[in-house]
Amino acid sequence: MTREEKFNDYEGFVAKFQPKKTTDDCYTPPAVYEAVKAWACRRYGIDPARTVRPFWPGGDYEHFDYPAGAAVLDNPPFSCLARIVRFYTERQIPYFLFAPGLTALGLTRHGAGVIYTDSRITYHNGAVVNTAFATSYGANVVEIAPDLGAAIKAAQRKGPSIRRVAYQYPANLMTTQAALALARNGIPYALPRREAVFIRALDAMRAEGKGAFGGALLISDHAAARKADAEQAVPHADAPTRVWELSDREKAIIKELNHNDDERPCAAP
Repeated sequence: MTREEKFNDYEGFVAKFQPKKTTDDCYTPPAVYEAVKAWACRRYGIDPARTVRPFWPGGDYEHFDYPAGAAVLDNPPFSCLARIVRFYTERQIPYFLFAPGLTALGLTRHGAGVIYTDSRITYHNGAVVNTAFATSYGANVVEIAPDLGAAIKAAQRKGPSIRRVAYQYPANLMTTQAALALARNGIPYALPRREAVFIRALDAMRAEGKGAFGGALLISDHAAARKADAEQAVPHADAPTRVWELSDREKAIIKELNHNDDERPCAAP
């Protein structure tokens, strides 16, 4: 494999540095989880005592000890939800799972039914996610459940308020929010593939059970400098209340990106 081919194999490139991810980066508010659990158990006749949650931080759902008659009722990592649904479907393990509302319909290809509720759940990391549910229960491939949506809204009103935290990310991180801010303000910016690799979260965020919603890109120093120039025209909102730093592992990735970037002329933005 040539050096160029290696750098085009981004999944393999990141896998050299990245630890295995099996945790729920969002952390479900307890009041919301209990409301969803009560609805699902009532609707499908699930015994609440037989529900299990395999997706704790560091957990391994593939090797979890599922008791006979157990039903999985949990919020799994959305990044590998299709694989999770296939795993449970193939093993005939019943499930009722939180899912991203904007992409949940694709799970029907793997045997899941999808329940839509128009619920925007505020998770413990401050992310607001349009949330649907994927389930093995019932005969419907799609169902709209306003009563579940109402239960979730009531639970969020009753539950403790979640303080929104303003994050300051390293210059070498391109987040979804940063890209949207540039687009919203009409500011052009170009990021060649050779200057970036996709990550789910910074190591410092993972250590605290947090994540970059929607993922992010580690970018080269050249790309970071161009981003900083572009962001000068973006109005700043709240002062940051949490500053994230790069780990030594992430600095090593950026060093590799810099080396790759130095070998080729930069594309004009």
